[in-house]
Amino acid sequence: MRPSRRQPDELRAISLDRAVVKYAEGSCFVKFGDTHVLVTATLEERLPPWLKGQGRGWVTAEYGMLPRATLERTRREASSGRQGGRTLEIQRLIGRSLRSVTDLIALGERQITVDCDVIQADGGTRTAAITGAWVALHDCLTWMRTRDMLKSDPLRDHVAAVSCGISKGAPLLDLDYPEDSEAETDGNFVMTGSGRLVEVQATAEKTPFTEEELIALIALARKGIAKLVDLQKLAVM
Repeated sequence: MRPSRRQPDELRAISLDRAVVKYAEGSCFVKFGDTHVLVTATLEERLPPWLKGQGRGWVTAEYGMLPRATLERTRREASSGRQGGRTLEIQRLIGRSLRSVTDLIALGERQITVDCDVIQADGGTRTAAITGAWVALHDCLTWMRTRDMLKSDPLRDHVAAVSCGISKGAPLLDLDYPEDSEAETDGNFVMTGSGRLVEVQATAEKTPFTEEELIALIALARKGIAKLVDLQKLAVM
């Protein structure tokens, strides 16, 4: 039995609340169980210098964790003067995931910056951030369309993410922190609404895993992400 008493293929309680920040063009407060992430999407009439004049836009992300999002206080990265490697890796992953389903030419020469701030962490912060970021991006693009800023919809598909792992020889979906910290294999999977893979991150923490076990984790992730995409569709109806 899992600590949360869930079935092996059962997600935590998921919620996606839209329009929670007054000033942002798009926003979403996403909860994966006790992991809570506030996501905002901001339209900016500027581009990175290397993109100027190319007739396309850009979607990027920033990620951060509040000091008491975890059991013990973590020091603000701003106070140390630099971002940590984990933070950089996660925000690049979020940006890549969103760009994989966005027509950057249709966006025009503009940038959308998605900020993901972890309010409370209990495992799977990056997967919750990606899932909520799609909702915030969707609403930002809707805001643009209502103001005739877009000729066509740049959003080509949904994108969502979930963690999977192997604990005591069993594949599990959507790990919380107690499971994540003890799993023999830990993975994060990003997929589109059509079921195509965007990114697979899988690591053997203790015992190396087999190809068959990886395939089992992908199948489990596919099932979970299909449910997350359904929740995204309900959220933006």
